[in-house]
Amino acid sequence: MPIFQVIVLAVIQGITEFLPISSTAHLALAPWLLGWTDPGLTFDIALHLGTLAAILIYFFRAWMQVLAQGFGLRYGNDEPLGQNPRLLWLLAAGTIPVGICGYLFGKQAESTWRSPFVIGTMMVVVGLLMWFAERAGSRNRHMSDVTLTDAMVIGGAQALAIVPGTSRSGITITAGVFRNLDRVAAARFSFLLSTPAIAAAAGKAFHDLQKHGGIPADMRMPFVLGIAVSGVTGIVVIAFFLRFLQRHTLNFFIYYRIIFGIIVIALASSFRPPSG
Repeated sequence: MPIFQVIVLAVIQGITEFLPISSTAHLALAPWLLGWTDPGLTFDIALHLGTLAAILIYFFRAWMQVLAQGFGLRYGNDEPLGQNPRLLWLLAAGTIPVGICGYLFGKQAESTWRSPFVIGTMMVVVGLLMWFAERAGSRNRHMSDVTLTDAMVIGGAQALAIVPGTSRSGITITAGVFRNLDRVAAARFSFLLSTPAIAAAAGKAFHDLQKHGGIPADMRMPFVLGIAVSGVTGIVVIAFFLRFLQRHTLNFFIYYRIIFGIIVIALASSFRPPSG
């Protein structure tokens, strides 16, 4: 696998995993648009390990505080987290829906649902939901105000992210804003909630890879480089996005999703093989 291709795809993963624009959509379409062969399962695992590393590194202190508080210990000085000592168990409850849906529909998500029409449609639909959330949500609640109902609603939204083109961060931030969380709180809860799901998906995929003989010799360098580049890119993007949301709306991402989705559907229609 050429190093240039490794770097481009890893940067795309690091950017699109944490911005609300769907990493699956961009990674599925980039090789097609650029004329590259599908990099396969091994490299896909590397990219997911990289984004998992990004979120664990960036939110390391937050996770340590959440874990400590969950067991009644005092740790950390993040005030919004400190005001919600049940957050660990809310995150655990919110993870249940995606676990169930991943188990039931994981095969479809990796095969029949990876259609350009599905991807393009979900890009547009979630963009419209995001537009409505921006206008309907009061955004007057914070991380300290997150309840079990919030966790289950946002967790249920995360379950929809198994459909390609949805965007895990996009649909969960949208759900959080619908629940009247401010944008930064919705994004922070979204990222924390995604950690177990990303870890579980990467762990299962790595287990499957090991059952099929492990990392091929010619993929070891791309594997390590993919983890490093997607991880570093992810850390930068998380920091940027949280600062961006302090002063800006989600409108840019709404317009991007809708335009990109329409383009995907149009391209898929143009290149559809003739029937009969």
